[in-house]
Amino acid sequence: MLMGVIDLIARRSRFLIIGALITIGLLGVIILDAPEPTKTIDVLMDNPDELLGKSIAIRGEVTDGSIVNETSTFTLHGEYSSVLVNFSQASVSNGLGDNRTVYAEGILVFENGEYVFEADIIKTSCPSKYEEQVEE
Repeated sequence: MLMGVIDLIARRSRFLIIGALITIGLLGVIILDAPEPTKTIDVLMDNPDELLGKSIAIRGEVTDGSIVNETSTFTLHGEYSSVLVNFSQASVSNGLGDNRTVYAEGILVFENGEYVFEADIIKTSCPSKYEEQVEE
């Protein structure tokens, strides 16, 4: 009888240890794989060399008239800075247009004397359903 109790305690201990190791492992994966916060265009361009070649997420507004579908580029601007975005390899959500707020994921590169954001994913914000509608 005593051996049965000892075996039961040993078995529970093994399950607790295995459960703790799995939990610690999952927490480690979550912490190590946490995405970087989204950067504004101004923050990106404050020190772009620090972010060259790194996978980052940015947010900015499409500069009016800057979308060129032939070259798959447009300009995103912040309050003080702007960056050229190449979306030729990107998955683009509907609604890409002038003056739209855009979230983009990709890599910053330096090409032909300028910084270019090579986007993999582009998501646009929805126009607010609360904006005042103009009646004609």
